[in-house]
Amino acid sequence: MAKGPSYGFDTLQIHAGSSPDPATGSRQTPIYQSTAFVFQDSEHAARLFNLQEVGYIYSRLTNPTVAALQERIAILEGGVGAVCCSSGHAAQIMALFPLMKPGKNIIASTRLYGGTVTQFSNTIKRFGWSAKFVDFDDFKAIKSTIDEDTQAIFCEAIANPGGYITDLDEVSSIADAAGIPLIVDNTSATPYLCRPIEHGATIVVHSTTKYLTGNGTVTGGCVVDSGKFDWTKSGKFPSLSEPEPAYHGLKFAETFGELAFTFHGIAIGLRDLGMTMNPQAAHYSLLGIETLSLRMNKHVENAMKVTNWLGSHPAIEKVTYAGLSSSPYYERVEKICPKGAGGLFTISLKGGYDSCVKFVDNLDIFSHVANLGDSRSLVIHPASTTHRQLTTEQQKAAGTGPEIVRISIGIEDADDLISDLKQALDKSLK
Repeated sequence: MAKGPSYGFDTLQIHAGSSPDPATGSRQTPIYQSTAFVFQDSEHAARLFNLQEVGYIYSRLTNPTVAALQERIAILEGGVGAVCCSSGHAAQIMALFPLMKPGKNIIASTRLYGGTVTQFSNTIKRFGWSAKFVDFDDFKAIKSTIDEDTQAIFCEAIANPGGYITDLDEVSSIADAAGIPLIVDNTSATPYLCRPIEHGATIVVHSTTKYLTGNGTVTGGCVVDSGKFDWTKSGKFPSLSEPEPAYHGLKFAETFGELAFTFHGIAIGLRDLGMTMNPQAAHYSLLGIETLSLRMNKHVENAMKVTNWLGSHPAIEKVTYAGLSSSPYYERVEKICPKGAGGLFTISLKGGYDSCVKFVDNLDIFSHVANLGDSRSLVIHPASTTHRQLTTEQQKAAGTGPEIVRISIGIEDADDLISDLKQALDKSLK
């Protein structure tokens, strides 16, 4: 499609990155199920391998179906480029890989998905990296935790599991003052509800598995490059600013300018880490994104109806949804997520863990799964599943505990969801 600022989100989610197939005229982006692509001649092959020309070599690096998805997500997020990969966790490593080296650290929010806390607490240590976890509502603590070895700040726009909203404007100003990039996981908000780059984010990551695809069919991840960070200014990011031995001294920042991070993600990240998205997954995600705005509006509408009702049930101690006027994050919704607070929240049951078990096990419409962001309504007890590896203190800081259930509201009829929740909550009291 022709690029231009006049197109609205609803148009871009369908058309961005998509055009009729030049060979067949197929209107839907084809699934290019091929490992490799034929070169025009020997000179063409050499240019591609020398990064002198953009094209397709091998599907570990580039694939036309995946490229269409990358372009669509980048445009929706307001970035200059994107790299898709095999999962949201892969996207996090892909985002950190060009920035880090042994002995360096990141500042991370305490309010993160449990698997991310584990990845940052344990797995990245094997690379010689480390993470320092901070309450991101305490801006002074974020500032004071940054040291000369800090390479990035990481947070979620809408935090999993509690649906807390991060003040991206404040956090990005801290990152700017320190001369380091801000990485924002926008999985739970999607670019329809929040565009982190507009709030100062340098890099945006997604688990495309969740709301972007929206139907629970495939796993995937994406790293979006804002193109706004000067990787050469501080000397802290030699992978991007200094000569790259594998490409005969090429400097990514010098050669690719605002696309330096994107090209590094393909030429080094995917080449060496191999966390590639397959074209089938890209196809399903492209289809899902076509209805993103319609689904997110319904998620928000249902979440508002359901959470307003939940607060009146005698089994409920607390509802965390940021869209409620009683939430301490309510004012941030208008600032950070003006179209709504998403479809993710937690409830605290007065009866503790035993009541949570009865509640979850008696639901009918809600599916008891470890996913979120599906068109179906989903439920899980984080402390015993997704956040099980965390210590009690880490669980509390993340917004979970034995009495807490996470709910991902789908796009079903809200009255049906309320009816199902009521009968299960009633049984949890017995």
